[in-house]
Amino acid sequence: MTDNEVASNAAKELEEKLSLKENEAREEDGEEDEEEAGKGGEDNASSADKKKKKKKKSKKKKTPQEQTVPPRVGLSKIFVNKKYPVGEIVDYAEDNLWRTTNEEKRALDRQENNHWNDLRRAAETHRQVRQYAQSAIQPGMSLTQIANLIEDGTRSLVEEDGLNSGIGFPTGLNLNHIAAHYSPNAGDTMTLKDKDVMKVDIGVHVNGHIVDSAFTMSWNPDCDPLLAAVKAATNTGIREAGIDARMSEIGEAIQETMESYEVEMNGKTYPVKSIRNLSGHDIKPYSIHGSKSVPIVKGGEDVKMEEGETFAIETFGSTGRGLVHADLECSHYAKNQDAGHIPLRLPRAKALLNSITQNFGTLPFCRRYLDRVGESKYLMALNNLVSAGIVHDYPPLVDIKGSYSAQFEHTIVLHPTQKEVVSRGDDY
Repeated sequence: MTDNEVASNAAKELEEKLSLKENEAREEDGEEDEEEAGKGGEDNASSADKKKKKKKKSKKKKTPQEQTVPPRVGLSKIFVNKKYPVGEIVDYAEDNLWRTTNEEKRALDRQENNHWNDLRRAAETHRQVRQYAQSAIQPGMSLTQIANLIEDGTRSLVEEDGLNSGIGFPTGLNLNHIAAHYSPNAGDTMTLKDKDVMKVDIGVHVNGHIVDSAFTMSWNPDCDPLLAAVKAATNTGIREAGIDARMSEIGEAIQETMESYEVEMNGKTYPVKSIRNLSGHDIKPYSIHGSKSVPIVKGGEDVKMEEGETFAIETFGSTGRGLVHADLECSHYAKNQDAGHIPLRLPRAKALLNSITQNFGTLPFCRRYLDRVGESKYLMALNNLVSAGIVHDYPPLVDIKGSYSAQFEHTIVLHPTQKEVVSRGDDY
């Protein structure tokens, strides 16, 4: 081997050794990089997991639906935030005006927001149902058709759910001299006629919080002053109502407004009279009539209204005697919430009582509602419950035949801060 060849081989061996060392160094660096990358990947993965945890899947915003004609869309699909329209807000009179801005009273009011929202949901149901009814009801319709029209709408809009939400009491359809508590039973053939004056009384409840509001429809122009008198009298009662207001003073103011009107029919003038044995009332959960009455004539009790109470301010005017009595076939009933355990002999009465308790609790009901839940041949059992004092019957209340009567009614809430006419609408 020549000297040149030896030198060449030595150079190659040196290059191979250097190359081997470089490769080893690269592998070590690569392992370190992989370890760092692994650590970084773990860090990145954990931070990504944290981000995933922080980022909640955004819920799709619900699109409010529009109401149909006739109304059948539940209000929760229209008011998707579940906050329902506030009624007419009215400041209290001067003695209680301080409540409007008082922080303690505001805090008390906020504590009852769920209660107020239930009432407003019931009130919005009432407004939408009655506004459709006012446009749809025409002479020639049977009272059963009218009742179904109203009640089908109420059940749909309030999204009827047993005792959680539904009809507050049977729909009152009271013609002419019939002032209150008439609702058609099965087989009723009564129809609305051209010259009739009909009082429409509708109840809606949410979680037992009842909105009670009524209006009068007339196809007899001679009776327009009668309707105007009663509407003005009801608004007077609403104006006078408030915390610490005395029932006797409210009744006197209502009567003064009511009886300042008169009606002329067939060449004869009739004074409008307050029906003195009918009145407004406070409303309790699942109980349409509480313990307080709001008279519509002077001479009532000196009882005061109190903070937090709910009242139905309703007035009735008549061209008759201004005094009603029970007459005609009964349709309205309600379980007596004060009745203790009363032994019943009739097995059918026991079964009917269980059905009433399950379906209506202490809310008023009518015979059509018993038919609807599948009860049949129940009249003897129902009468047995009435005579035992477990169920109250509420027969129709009438003035003299040939007279006309009208009714307007609103539900009001005496908030700690202000008064709210919950059922107020553009119509009345």
